[in-house]
Amino acid sequence: MKRTTRAVTLTDVARRAGASTAVVSYVINNGPRPVAAATRERVLAAAAELNYRPNRVARALRSRTTGVVGLVLADAANPYFGALARHVEQALEERDKLTLTGNAGYSADRQRHLVERFLAAQVDGLVIVSADGGADVAAEAETAGVPAVYVHHRPEPGRAPLVGADDDAAVRAAVAHLRTHGHRHVAFLTGPDDAGPVGRRHAAWQATAGAAAGPLLRCAYSQAAADELTRDLVARDAMPPALVTATDEQAVGVLAGACATGHPVPGRLAVISLDGTPTAPTPPPLSR
Repeated sequence: MKRTTRAVTLTDVARRAGASTAVVSYVINNGPRPVAAATRERVLAAAAELNYRPNRVARALRSRTTGVVGLVLADAANPYFGALARHVEQALEERDKLTLTGNAGYSADRQRHLVERFLAAQVDGLVIVSADGGADVAAEAETAGVPAVYVHHRPEPGRAPLVGADDDAAVRAAVAHLRTHGHRHVAFLTGPDDAGPVGRRHAAWQATAGAAAGPLLRCAYSQAAADELTRDLVARDAMPPALVTATDEQAVGVLAGACATGHPVPGRLAVISLDGTPTAPTPPPLSR
């Protein structure tokens, strides 16, 4: 069906508010010139009455910016990255930026493809929550003159700024917490390999626990894999009494496996994790 309703323009708002189009533009765009408070309120009321929506395309042509930032997520299905995306989007919204989100699904090829698509869409910037093992895709943004920042992980030898967690401090605090509860030997559950932040957490555990370190355990970054590992360890009477997990997804799986096998938490198993995602407080409670 063909649309017949004409879009509301700045001129329409100006006519309703009894102001010039220039004044309306200053109000809608927060500058570049100040507008008296009473006039601003009148313009905003007129815009609301007419259901006026700024034309981002026209604004982009005038300012040579789109007001759009591309967010590349390592895996949108992981609650950790989902929570991270929400905070990034909120921060960008406070700066009047629209967020376009793409899910790499832990695929380095998909991550590169998303960056290329976002650059083709003329985004003002890129926030990249990088997948382990991927190339330095921020270098493509740098070549295109688009600012980019990594969050959580930066591939080597990437040069773009990184906003990451203090993994060393987190692991030291976790081990210290367990030791205050009488656990001398603290085990560590990591992923299939030591790429990215998990590798740094593993190294920090080795340095902190030292000769008193418990066993090093590995499984995939999923609740199901950690659940299966825990069931197997309990069945073999090999479950360590104190455990730091590299991710919350693994920690929740450990708790599920312990619950299913009747292995009491915290009676015979103390678990502490490092992510702080919304799923972590599931019963039994998880220390973080």
